[in-house]
Amino acid sequence: MSTISTYLQISKDLSKWQAITAKKPEVSLATKYFQNNIGKVKSADDLIKNPRLFNYAMTAFGLGDRLYAKGLMKKVLQEGVSSNASLANKLNNSNILDFAKAFNFAKDGQSTTQSSTLVSTVVNRYTENALEADQAKNNPGVELALHFKQVAPNIKSVYSILADSKLLKVVQTTLGISPLTSAQPVDTQYRLLKAKLNISDFQNPKKLDAFISRFTAMYDMNNSDPTSGSYSVASAPNAILMGAAMAGTDGATGIDQSLLLQAASQRTSSFYA
Repeated sequence: MSTISTYLQISKDLSKWQAITAKKPEVSLATKYFQNNIGKVKSADDLIKNPRLFNYAMTAFGLGDRLYAKGLMKKVLQEGVSSNASLANKLNNSNILDFAKAFNFAKDGQSTTQSSTLVSTVVNRYTENALEADQAKNNPGVELALHFKQVAPNIKSVYSILADSKLLKVVQTTLGISPLTSAQPVDTQYRLLKAKLNISDFQNPKKLDAFISRFTAMYDMNNSDPTSGSYSVASAPNAILMGAAMAGTDGATGIDQSLLLQAASQRTSSFYA
């Protein structure tokens, strides 16, 4: 099954897939503990000192790979988000900023964790991330597409893409940018992506779907084994054309469709050579 077909199957009925994920024993157990105990947390220090709650909250906001950074996250939570000089606003990481906004101890104090909205937001995000992780076991491309669908509409700056390895992977793959560019200075990477992207397009559902469609096409082209029976030489251009149809234009998000079709053609030619 191609990346785009799996992604579309899930995204078209996302609530059903999230409900299935939420019932998985490991997810259900972690969620129940969070719901039963988060109300006891009165400060940033309390949250960080409880490994199960801290792990759950961090994972929900896509920060599971930063569990070691307890000192950093404590400072983020203690400073809040009201000042432009606060650490959360200076890090250019949308996940950290969202985390700080949700657990805004600096503003709401001990009542922070009493909010039912906070609990439902964190649980929903944790379930979504668990679904993505589940899909990654079979096809990492589907995980990346689902993550991009969830996060991209809230991106405010190209720096947010550079700070999120999954977002960056999607953008690099879609635009044909070598992952080796990640070794360049951040400002150089920023200028490169700024010239190729209009991030406001991601707030347009049709253009966002078009971009993800192109990503899945390029991902399958880059990762398919032409000697295997699952390789389909038609899947990539079909997905690209689907993306154009979704956006209602051949030039969605500033991508030259002819270049993508040419890439697909070259891959096809090499298969039959």
